[in-house]
Amino acid sequence: MNKQLTSLLTLSKAYLHKGKGRTVKARKNILGSILIKGGSIAISLIMVPLTIDYVNPTRYGIWLTLSSIVGWFSFFNIGLTHGLRNKFAEAKAKGDHAAAQMYVSTTYAILTIIFSGVWLVFLFVNPFLDWVSILNVSSEMRSEVSLLAVIVFTYFCLQFVLKIINTLITADQQPAKASLIDLFGQLISLLFIAILVKTTEGSLLKLGVALCLSPILILGIANLIFFRRKYYNYRPKISKIDFKHSKGLFNLGLTFFIIQVAGLIQYQSANIIIAQSFGTYEVTSYNIVYKYFNMLGMAFGIFLSPFWSASTDAYFQNDIGWIRKAIKKYLQLIVLLVCGGAVMLIFSDEVYRIWLRGNVEIDFILSFWGFIFVSTYMFGNVFVNFLNGISALRIQFWASLVSPIIYILVALAMIKYLDMGVYSLFIASLIANFNGIIIAPIQYYLIIYKNKKGIWIR
Repeated sequence: MNKQLTSLLTLSKAYLHKGKGRTVKARKNILGSILIKGGSIAISLIMVPLTIDYVNPTRYGIWLTLSSIVGWFSFFNIGLTHGLRNKFAEAKAKGDHAAAQMYVSTTYAILTIIFSGVWLVFLFVNPFLDWVSILNVSSEMRSEVSLLAVIVFTYFCLQFVLKIINTLITADQQPAKASLIDLFGQLISLLFIAILVKTTEGSLLKLGVALCLSPILILGIANLIFFRRKYYNYRPKISKIDFKHSKGLFNLGLTFFIIQVAGLIQYQSANIIIAQSFGTYEVTSYNIVYKYFNMLGMAFGIFLSPFWSASTDAYFQNDIGWIRKAIKKYLQLIVLLVCGGAVMLIFSDEVYRIWLRGNVEIDFILSFWGFIFVSTYMFGNVFVNFLNGISALRIQFWASLVSPIIYILVALAMIKYLDMGVYSLFIASLIANFNGIIIAPIQYYLIIYKNKKGIWIR
């Protein structure tokens, strides 16, 4: 038995170290991510019923809706972290450590300036915002929700700056380490919520503090550790801030910014539309279905996460064969995950009953469209990740200008004129995601198989 175990470990080790550098790095990160993401998924599933029990489904829906509204302010990121990811990876590949540090320092400086200003403006404006009407809640909750908004907004502003370290780690083709940082934050949040459930009555404010404080503490510690050790040569310094010579970062970041805004409108507005049209209870239903089927997306993301930066490396080294093989393997994986998702759909009602202890009723049709949405999203995400990695963003940029308009119009038309339910948000997302589902695969084929240039590669 010991010989068999030793032989298995030897074969596994040989497999992990077989192939090109980027392939070996990807395999190691995938293996690490499987363990880490598995823990993350488990914590996410545990937190949903625990949180609902603590504050009830309607109040949990308020938390989700408020988080979505505040999440809109992430557009002030102006895509800089995505631009940094590509530029940092390119600079490291070329051995230009000075340029890499300049990009890091400049990004930290700009995001700190932007989100400090945004935070101060919000503190001034918040007392004048009518959160009762915005969230469609009871007037008795006015002061509670207003203070919760300040807590959540402060968290968002801080995490946009501190999460730059995750961008660097991912650009360095080590997404497993970035996921580990997030996992620690989730663990601390789960611990805080468990303590709240045992020691206090349900409170949105206490829930907000528990969910917001933990990730910020972990991100702050991660910044200190990585910039004192592994990324010491790239640590942000005031003397390295250079707005003039970081034009490439900003141009690329601006393109990602538009694409990012489109994504925010398309995905963050769902909770707001549902709250206004159906009430905050249905926000909870919609998000539970999304969380359930997005386990497929999270599992797929474990394997896909190294691909963005790896494709940057492969494309600029003209290793087209590696890219083709990688895409084929990802598509095969999607087929397996979709089959698993079909099983999840069949048993969804039973899973919800056990998972949520009967606290939330969910229609099967909502689950069906949630499954379809996640399946198609995984497919499109393969090609979008490749195009992002090689900065071929022009077509995605133009598509992102119209996709949010299509999404909102289709969703509202289905709800108001066709009298369709919450599932219409998933259908609207499918239609609005025409770039990922149709255009991006065509663009990939023309670049990799037909060697097309021009607008396809820009």
